[in-house]
Amino acid sequence: GDVVLGPLEGHTDWVNSVAFSQDGKRIVSGSRDRTIRVWDAETGAVVVGPLEGHTDSVHSVAFSQDGKGIVSSSSDQTIRVWDAETGDVVLGALKGHTSWVNSVAFSPDGKRIVSGSDDKTIRVWDTETGDVVGSLEGHTDSVHSVAFSQDGKRIVSGSSDQTIHIWDAETIDVVGPLKGHTESVNSVAFSQDGKHIVSGSKDQTIHVWDAETGDVVVGPLEGHTDSVNSVAFSQDGKHIVSGSHDETIRVWDAETGDVVVGPLEGHTFWVNSVAFSPDCKHIVSGSYDQTIRVWDAETGDVVVGPLEGHTASVTSVAFSPDGKHIVSGSYDQTIRVWDAETGDVVVGPLEVQHWVNSVAFSQDGKRIVSGSLTICVWDAETGDVVLGPLRGYTNGVNSVAFSQDGKRIVSGSPDLTIRIWDSETGDVVLGPLEGHTSWVNSVAFSPDGKRIVSGSFDRTTRVWDAETGDVVGQLEGHTQLVYSVTFSQDGRGIATGSDEKMIRVCDAETGDAFKGQKDGHADSVNALSFSHNHDQIVSGSSDNKIRMFSVLGKLLNSEFGHNPGFDGGWILDSSSSLLFWVPSWNRAGFCWSRTSLVIARGAPSTELDFHNFVHGDSWQQCKA
Repeated sequence: GDVVLGPLEGHTDWVNSVAFSQDGKRIVSGSRDRTIRVWDAETGAVVVGPLEGHTDSVHSVAFSQDGKGIVSSSSDQTIRVWDAETGDVVLGALKGHTSWVNSVAFSPDGKRIVSGSDDKTIRVWDTETGDVVGSLEGHTDSVHSVAFSQDGKRIVSGSSDQTIHIWDAETIDVVGPLKGHTESVNSVAFSQDGKHIVSGSKDQTIHVWDAETGDVVVGPLEGHTDSVNSVAFSQDGKHIVSGSHDETIRVWDAETGDVVVGPLEGHTFWVNSVAFSPDCKHIVSGSYDQTIRVWDAETGDVVVGPLEGHTASVTSVAFSPDGKHIVSGSYDQTIRVWDAETGDVVVGPLEVQHWVNSVAFSQDGKRIVSGSLTICVWDAETGDVVLGPLRGYTNGVNSVAFSQDGKRIVSGSPDLTIRIWDSETGDVVLGPLEGHTSWVNSVAFSPDGKRIVSGSFDRTTRVWDAETGDVVGQLEGHTQLVYSVTFSQDGRGIATGSDEKMIRVCDAETGDAFKGQKDGHADSVNALSFSHNHDQIVSGSSDNKIRMFSVLGKLLNSEFGHNPGFDGGWILDSSSSLLFWVPSWNRAGFCWSRTSLVIARGAPSTELDFHNFVHGDSWQQCKA
């Protein structure tokens, strides 16, 4: 669990920028002390530098793809190119910007450099001559980040003007910005085939977008009466489950948009997380009410739970790959593993020293990784700590995930950094990856394990080479916090969701925006998911709406109704008519037509048989 390198000391002021060389053998750093240093990534020794020449803070540094050159930019309004072996200045100082140069990057072929500045402009430079070969204007405020696509054909830029622009690197034509959400987007994701994106927004709606055209193909899906925090497709793609601030769960027909099960009631506080079991037969939910429940996905019956034991909010839940177990993490500083059939705690409580923010199973189901103040890897059978606690972060861990092969763990932290760990030894094999300027909220491996995507409160999304640590793409333009990032299952696309009600989708290789910003929600989109067969996407939002789209680009359903069900002790029918009232002391253990089992501490079980129930005008059918 030891940090394999560092701290690397030498700079005498803030370190603003770091990057790995493509071969992973060296690290370059730029500092407010006006210098640049090149470090041996194995020993931590300074092998080149300090490189001096800038007369003010160095904001951005990057290696060329071949590792032979380093580019730097500074508050002194200039750009310099350095020989990575000797430290000699081979080009520059390049002048033209009229304010701080915040970001620089080489093109993949090393023939061009792109720079972004507080002067609101982007410039493209010839690395042989130092000439400006393009000046990109359009942003109305400082340009904070620029990057080339992997094929060198596009440039992406992010600005304080709250927009992202995608530029053709040859013609300088711009695509975007695209907008639509009216509140923060809490979550975004690609479909398995990368053709669609689903976004959930605080505007209480869900949109499913065609990733090529940006059209809304299904939605808005409406019915929830508060923020939709989590949505997921069943593995067969036939159903969608959603969980909401309104304390309910709904299951929707993915083709018609009809509510086929629910609202499922029982949680007494916000539903934060929902997921289908791999066989599509069950749904697991986690709530601020400190409980977890497992529901029959066909009938809506509670088949296990509420799973009680946590004494504070349940922050993260996940099924094991075989669907037999559920792992949960909580603010009560514990982790529990539950039998998905019986609801029994089979492992735990496993105690940690701080809130548990994130839990995940390895693909073989044998290990669990948790993110808290530290990272721990647990044996999923025995509960023993097999690795850790892994330390190195200064402010805890927000997100953890295994690579598909289980050999590595990626973590993101409020300390602004990302690390990759060897899941067997606990060694830091890459990182800390620096570049984000605020909390890193979400991290994920690409399916092939070659890349990592990260989302941050600094409003940016970055794509990193999982071998070298190089930033291979940076998307900036969200005007609010980035809550969620994800790769499509084929690894070809990246979707990001943020607090400003927008979803952005980019080609993971080139950085090209398929359509830019997606919107339509009127409040935060909290969760979204693609169907397993790639045909539909569903999103859930705080605007009380769910939106669903088909890959054909057609809106499947615009609104879904809300069934109050159980309101203030009253049982209601689908038209909100009062049926009867349940006393407060019977509610915790109340079982009715959609609930087959309730486990409630200190509460009696009250069961009703509705088979011959009649109501209203049907009262005449009653027989003594």
